Amino acid sequence: MTPLPFTVEHLGLAATDPRRLADWYLRVLDGTEVWSNGKQPPAVFVRLPEGTLLEIYPAASTSNRTGDNSVAGWRHLALRVADLDGAVAALEARGVVFPEGPKPAGGGGTVRFFSDPEGNLLHLVARGPDSPLA
Repeated sequence: MTPLPFTVEHLGLAATDPRRLADWYLRVLDGTEVWSNGKQPPAVFVRLPEGTLLEIYPAASTSNRTGDNSVAGWRHLALRVADLDGAVAALEARGVVFPEGPKPAGGGGTVRFFSDPEGNLLHLVARGPDSPLA
């Protein structure tokens, strides 16, 4: 079978306040706004420093289970870091709250969970060289 020639282009993130959420990703995760449709509320593309694109657009509805990692569907955005403690300190200085301590990561390493202003779950993950995902 011939492999499909694709790469991930972007991840979509519906938001109750797309402008506010895009601004958070710009400020807290050092994103760069690369496109906006100029409407109110806007749809905005944010590029994270390593290249991942997020499309942040108006949500039609909300759920109180947005940050529940056990609900079916895409549940979190994992950000790999080399220095977990340093990354935690940098994000805390930008107002991020880490509600719990470090946990073992599936595939080896350590994770620290946090949320964006709309409750979407993110986590930092640091992996050692012995991890199969390193």
